[in-house]
Amino acid sequence: MKYLVWMTGFFAASSVLAWGALYVPPPIPIKIEHIEARTPAISDELPKETTLLFGGDLMLSRGIGNIMQKRRDFVYPFYQVKKLMEGADLAIVNLEGPISSRGKNVGSIYSFRADPRAIEGLTFAGIDLVSLANNHSGDYGPDALSETLELLRTAGVRAVGAGINMTEAQAPVFFEINGLKIAFLGATPLAPTWLTRTTSTPAVAPLDEKAIIEQIVSARTQGADIVGILLHFGNEYATKHSLSQEQTTHRLIDAGATMVIGHHPHVVQEVEHYHGGVIAYSLGNFVFDQNFSEDTHHGLLLKVTLRGKNIDTIQEIPVYFSKDYQPFLEKIATTTSSIVI
Repeated sequence: MKYLVWMTGFFAASSVLAWGALYVPPPIPIKIEHIEARTPAISDELPKETTLLFGGDLMLSRGIGNIMQKRRDFVYPFYQVKKLMEGADLAIVNLEGPISSRGKNVGSIYSFRADPRAIEGLTFAGIDLVSLANNHSGDYGPDALSETLELLRTAGVRAVGAGINMTEAQAPVFFEINGLKIAFLGATPLAPTWLTRTTSTPAVAPLDEKAIIEQIVSARTQGADIVGILLHFGNEYATKHSLSQEQTTHRLIDAGATMVIGHHPHVVQEVEHYHGGVIAYSLGNFVFDQNFSEDTHHGLLLKVTLRGKNIDTIQEIPVYFSKDYQPFLEKIATTTSSIVI
């Protein structure tokens, strides 16, 4: 336009001179404004990073309980892993056996019950969620499990897979972190039948695929961006997962679960990527007095890093146990490639 304006002025002056006029009109003032195109601001900020740290079987009675009482130190098992666990946004483990002073042994010679002071270790380590869906939650009867739920609630540690009734036991537990809504479910096929009836009080969630899938759908409907399933299943001391484990976990991922984390075999099994989800068939022992073999003497922590609603990385962090059953980090973790949900 500026070029056209000046050309128009030139031709106007030329026309007047051509007719012999003595007066040349001044150029008409023209206001030219600089206008910048407005483009949407582009943010370089990446979605926030959220870390979930999963541990395997945690048992705070028997030999470990004796050591804690002897030392008068109920946080002793966690000194070497505290920093790692506290650094995660959520730390999740399977709690084997009640933490209680109540009840009587209704299980077997392999029944567990930890001193109520053992709850100090969970809070010291920064554990946020424990699964109680396992074969030892009922070892000392309903009173011990009920007290465990009370102690955990008072300590600010969430529980999944067990509750005051079956509705609570099967319901998802939600966390909201960094703008994400994360849901967890817990279940086991190994709990005693008196805990897995619809009328049980307290109750433990059985591994009922139909019910779990309904809860996955419910969690998604309630806005869950991530759904994790904690399963206590498989064969003890088997280092390879079974076909039935594979079929179950695949169906749960296909139904909308983001990850399935397993425990019970007391040894580490495979970590698998399936249809955008993650399956850890067994993380082995986390804190347990089973130093009788190399496989039981070794566990795995699984660190899942989310970036926004996507799984960014998976880290497999091996742990070993001292002679006093204190877990410590074995060596550098293995980081896998990114996965998009």
